[in-house]
Amino acid sequence: MPLSPSQIRYLRSLAHDLRPVVLLGAKGATEAVVKELDQALAIHELVKVKLSGGDKDAREVQIATLADGTGGEAVQRIGHVVVLFRRNPDEPKIALPR
Repeated sequence: MPLSPSQIRYLRSLAHDLRPVVLLGAKGATEAVVKELDQALAIHELVKVKLSGGDKDAREVQIATLADGTGGEAVQRIGHVVVLFRRNPDEPKIALPR
């Protein structure tokens, strides 16, 4: 389900006060990190991830790996931080605007 611009704006405002839940190390987006992020998204729906160092292209690859591996959608990218969202189909916690 693609998010509308108003929904993205709303999620970005919610993510402002969040602390990074998942921190990527030197190895980047490994299988274990994707599994951990999948669990975090199932619990919280909106998760902030701090990416490992590297150039912009390497960070984009990490974001794509995390989003594809978890089924999440990147809501915001600022520097080395990305915010991912995935709605919990059974028990949604965040009510999105239309």
